[in-house]
Amino acid sequence: MTTPEPRPGVMSIPIYQSGKFQIKGASRVAKLAANEGALGPSPNAIEAYNSGSGDLHRYPVGPADGLREAIAEVHGIDAGRIICGAGSDELLCLLCRTYAGPGDEVVYTRHGFLVYEIYAKGVGATPIAVPETNLTANVDAILAAVTQRTKIVFLANPNNPTGTYLSASELARLRNDLREDIVLVVDAAYAEFATSSDYDSGLDLASTTSNTVMTRTFSKIYGLASLRLGWAYGPKSIIHTVEHLRSPFNVTTAAQLAGIGAVRDQKHIQRARDHNTKWCDIALQRLRGLGLKVNETSANFVLPEFPTVANRTAKDADAFLQSKGVVVRRVDSYGLPNHLRITIGDDEDMNQVLDALTEFMSGKRG
Repeated sequence: MTTPEPRPGVMSIPIYQSGKFQIKGASRVAKLAANEGALGPSPNAIEAYNSGSGDLHRYPVGPADGLREAIAEVHGIDAGRIICGAGSDELLCLLCRTYAGPGDEVVYTRHGFLVYEIYAKGVGATPIAVPETNLTANVDAILAAVTQRTKIVFLANPNNPTGTYLSASELARLRNDLREDIVLVVDAAYAEFATSSDYDSGLDLASTTSNTVMTRTFSKIYGLASLRLGWAYGPKSIIHTVEHLRSPFNVTTAAQLAGIGAVRDQKHIQRARDHNTKWCDIALQRLRGLGLKVNETSANFVLPEFPTVANRTAKDADAFLQSKGVVVRRVDSYGLPNHLRITIGDDEDMNQVLDALTEFMSGKRG
C-alpha cells in the first residue's frame, strides 16, 4: 500500500514535549513544570476576556490593532512596528519562514529554547547549537559559529531553562559584531521577571537597529498561557515582511481583549514580579542549603543540579516529587540530564516542593 511521503527532513524534526501536568491518583498537583504565572491573570484581563462572549460568531480583528496600541502605550513604542501572534512561538516560526531556508544556518545557544532547532529544521535550514559558559550565552562563541550561511541568531534572554542572561553591553556587542544581513532575534519571554540593572530586553536594539527583533509573551508573568498570545517588535521593514506570512486571523478576539486588560494592569504585574523575586530568593537559599548547586535566576524558575550518585539523581528526585504530588520539568532534552527546572508557583506550591526536596535530600523518606 502506497502512502504519501513527507518532504525530506520532516521526520528528523524533534517533536516538542511539553511539561507533565498531572499525576494519576493525586487529588492536588503542584504543577511546576511549565513556567506559568504563579498568580494567574489580572482580574482586568479576566473581565475583558468575558466581555467578548457575545461576539463569538465574529472574526477577530486581523492585525490586532487595539492590542498593539495598548502594548505601544505601556511600553512607549510605535504600534506600527508591533506584530502579534498565537504565542511568541508563532512569531519565532514566522521569522524562520521569512528569513531562513535550505542551505541557510540558524544559530542558537546549546541550552536555548527547544523550538529554535525545531523551526530551523522546519524550513529546511541547519540549526547550529553554540556552547555556553557556565550555562550562560557566550558572545564570542556565538560570533565564532557564524558563517556566510548564517541568516538568524536566536538568543533567549533570560534563557529557558537556565535562567541566565546577557547584560545590555554584551547584547549590544553581539549585535554590533554580527553582519548587518543577519537577523538577531532576542526572545525576551521572561523579561518582566528580570530585575538586574544591567539587563536589557532587546527593546533598545529593536528600536534603533535595522536588523534586531524582540519577541515577548503573555504566557508567563501575564498568566494567559492558555490563550496563546505574544508579540514582536522590530524595524518596520522586518515586521511588514513577516506580515506577508501571518495567518489572517491568528490571534483570537478573546486573546486580544484579555491581552489589552492584562498589559494595562501593571500593578498586577508588579505584584507578580515581587512574588517571584521573593520565592526565587527563598528557593535558592533552601536548595543551596541542601547541598545542591544552582545558579542565580532572572526568570520564574530555578534549575538545581543533582548529584550523579545512586538515589540522589535528578531522575530519582523527579520520581520522589511526583510521589509527593509535585510536577517539575526534566530537562534531558536540553542536554541537562542532571538538572530539574522548577517553576516558581504560589506560596502553597513552593512550600510543598521545597519541603519535599528537603525530605528527598535527607534520605529519610516516608
